[in-house]
Amino acid sequence: MAEKSTSEGKSQLAVRGSQGIYLVTGDGVKKDTISTSSNCRVMNFSSDGSMLAWCDGTSVSVMDCSTTKMLFELALPRTRCLSFSPRGSYLVTWEPYIVSKDIPAGQCNLHIWDMHGQIVAEFIQKQQEDWCPQWSDDECLSCRNVTNEVHCFNKGVPSRMIDQKLQVSGLAKFSLAPGAKPYKIAAYIPGSKGAPSFVRMYTYPNLSAVVASRSFYKADTVNLIWNKKGTALLVVTATDVDKSGASYYGEQGLYYLSAKGDGNIIPLKKKGPIYAVEWSPNSEEFCVCYGFMPANVTLFNQSCEKVYDFGSGHRNTVCFNTHGSILALAGFGNLRGNMEFWNRKELKCFSNLQASDTTSFEWGKDGVHFVTATTAPRLREGNGYKIWHVAKGIVCTCEVPRPNELWEVKWKPHKVEFPEVDVMSLQVTVPLKTANKDKPAAYVPPALRGKPQVAKTKLHDFEPPEDLSKESSSESISKSAMKNKRKKEARVKASHESSQPAEKQDVLATVAYITKPSTTTTSNEGSTEKDKQLKSLKKKLTQIEQLKQKQLRGEKLEANQLEKIKTEVAIVEAIESLDIANN
Repeated sequence: MAEKSTSEGKSQLAVRGSQGIYLVTGDGVKKDTISTSSNCRVMNFSSDGSMLAWCDGTSVSVMDCSTTKMLFELALPRTRCLSFSPRGSYLVTWEPYIVSKDIPAGQCNLHIWDMHGQIVAEFIQKQQEDWCPQWSDDECLSCRNVTNEVHCFNKGVPSRMIDQKLQVSGLAKFSLAPGAKPYKIAAYIPGSKGAPSFVRMYTYPNLSAVVASRSFYKADTVNLIWNKKGTALLVVTATDVDKSGASYYGEQGLYYLSAKGDGNIIPLKKKGPIYAVEWSPNSEEFCVCYGFMPANVTLFNQSCEKVYDFGSGHRNTVCFNTHGSILALAGFGNLRGNMEFWNRKELKCFSNLQASDTTSFEWGKDGVHFVTATTAPRLREGNGYKIWHVAKGIVCTCEVPRPNELWEVKWKPHKVEFPEVDVMSLQVTVPLKTANKDKPAAYVPPALRGKPQVAKTKLHDFEPPEDLSKESSSESISKSAMKNKRKKEARVKASHESSQPAEKQDVLATVAYITKPSTTTTSNEGSTEKDKQLKSLKKKLTQIEQLKQKQLRGEKLEANQLEKIKTEVAIVEAIESLDIANN
């Protein structure tokens, strides 16, 4: 079948399920059946879409997508994970680690292959988490995590010959940044025995110097998210249990690290889980969905300043398109599947769609098409996928009838970049949803009809969108300067008061209390309180007179008694102030 000239015809989807693996075009026409096995556990494309690899329970197969010709097969029936290196030079496979009586130490379960099907390197990798070695974009550097160390290899493929090591005590996780040289590595060190956790950034090959660092508490796990250029890193921290009991999901935090050495905590105005964090493809801003439902979505710049608040709503997903010109805000999973599409340049919502029971969402390479799917095992009923146009709605729908299941749907990557579409020129054929439009009236029981209705209370207050970039920098600077000035004045005042004797401090506090204006107390309460203060001051004045008499008789006074005599003038002034206030 000849491919269409439109992006729908050029784009392809790979579909994996109990019926096997097959490719379909962007308009939903089935094109090629790749495998008919009902046991295809995993599949993956190379980064340029030129190759597709999968495991069908009997072997691992690698296919040339342009010719559908099989490149090679590997006898690895237990493969659970596979991945290509960034330039497609190597294929990495992982099988569950097992031991036996014959081989009590276990055998290598992580294998690296070249594109001729020849093994290049193999290792023991017990855990499935972070199983795959990491490469730089140009494949000149590769790294592996091995017990408190990151092993670095300059020849592009891990081997027994280690070129350099990043040794960090307690290292739990690392991440190699994308982008050009100099290469950057982020390392996570969990805290222990009351010490904080750390995320530290290093530059390769000078791994002895820390470029940036951030410490934090309350972190059982972290997610390290680099921007596309590898110049900044977002750290999402999470605890398994929220000790305050406010959230079932534990506690989350968000931090920012820059390759320039900056490190900040991201200010989130609402408490609750962090559902999604997404960098823009331009690497200069990021979007966060957070807070108890209805969740807030906020756009930040690289200075961690709020640029725009998209208001609150039932959302848990944020996703930029390929060019960063459209931002999708959606609520999937146990939410209704409402999707909002915002023009990033104008910061206006131009399209509203709904995809109920969605478990996966992915933008197409052209930036205007996307696919949603309902997959097993998350949902076993209503499996299928839909291809959408952001302005026109559904392009095609494919349902998978029971007892068959759909497991995965993903776009095939493209070697050629699609041109960016002018969002303002899109002709939206699906009308925008507006609040309370044709909404039926609430049901009223017969016994209450015709009677005054009780005022309705809202379960949630929805916040409208707000442009935060209009706040002038001068205002923020003046506020900051004023805050620092107040702190300085408070420190000076505290140091001055601390140098005064304790007796004099009590008198000064009494004077300050008396002279301050009354706000909430009634007249009777105020007069009673002032009478008590007046009685206390007169008592102190009497004690001072007695001390002065002792001093005249030649008796030796203690140091605190001498200091008390010095407060006589302040006490007299306080008594006069009270007398004036009472009159």
